[in-house]
Amino acid sequence: MRILISGGGTGGHLFPGIAVAQEVLHSVSRSEVLFVSTDRDTDRRVLAEVPFATVSLEVKGIKGKSLVDRLLALLQLPLSLFAAFKIVRGFNPDVVLGVGGYVTGPVLLAARLLGIPTCIHEQNSVPGLANRLLAKFVAKIYVSLPGTEEMFPKNKAVLTGNPVRQEVRALSGGERNNGAFTLLVMGGSLGAHAINRAMIEAVRVLKRRVPAGFVIIHQTGTEDEGQVRRAYKDGGLTSKVTPFIDAMPMTMAKADLVVGRAGATSIAELTVMGKPMILIPYPYAADNHQEINAQMLVNVGGAKMIRESELSGIGLAEEILDLVGSDGKRQKMANMALKFGEPDAARKIVRGCLDLATARKISL
Repeated sequence: MRILISGGGTGGHLFPGIAVAQEVLHSVSRSEVLFVSTDRDTDRRVLAEVPFATVSLEVKGIKGKSLVDRLLALLQLPLSLFAAFKIVRGFNPDVVLGVGGYVTGPVLLAARLLGIPTCIHEQNSVPGLANRLLAKFVAKIYVSLPGTEEMFPKNKAVLTGNPVRQEVRALSGGERNNGAFTLLVMGGSLGAHAINRAMIEAVRVLKRRVPAGFVIIHQTGTEDEGQVRRAYKDGGLTSKVTPFIDAMPMTMAKADLVVGRAGATSIAELTVMGKPMILIPYPYAADNHQEINAQMLVNVGGAKMIRESELSGIGLAEEILDLVGSDGKRQKMANMALKFGEPDAARKIVRGCLDLATARKISL
């Protein structure tokens, strides 16, 4: 099977696509993968060492942009569609899968014009603009969370879960550390200023009450790295502060507790690993989907949630310390997170793509 996967702009769109690509190469004989992403730095960095071909497509987003930026994006759209048409025709895939982000639009439209079967995957509880538009003409829609099927055309949506990378599944099984309590703080691939600020404020509480051997690993993004590092150093807290964590699966495996946003991909990976979480949803996410994502996990007992409007350094520190001090609470959350996770999502999506590709060959 030759599959073209398109998505990008954030790790949340890239990682599910990588997971599907890995599953194709692992389980489908004589398979080939081409991944079409954006030309953003995040995409280049994440896809730098993947074992399949990649290509970038220059295309701009529309939602949430100024009037001028929207006009520029619309003017560029015919050029993006033409470039996508060349990519798709040159690779000649059996099926095309979109995994989110504005880059998917021209790619899937080009595939549809060429008569190639198309499908999409929706990570979040509330579909994004691109997937809502694409849903009208794709053959299948794979969704991560129960209830999302109802937001798409009937008979198209299939509940699969959110695919996670092989290296994440391989490290599933709970805490793996050397005896020290490890707190992982992550705000997504670009960091989160509100979480960074709250952790800086939390230092004055944490420094007096954390147990011996307490370690913080904090992915800050580029802007706040220096401030966060100084705050931990001044507070006498052992930490590793970095703008971006390349080996995130291994880092997540070390964590006893995770503080972070509620992006669907982060939740998918952390639940498969069975990690207790304190989730702080990004309040400006489209249709407030991060809070909805988080609430689903809170409802089953797999996480705690703090809305950003209610976030304070002292409050966050108290939530952290409550879980640091209770192995039982953390283990219960970890067990519920594991039940919520879906380690076989990539396999289900690949099976669906194979069905689409086979149906096309039969019809030809």
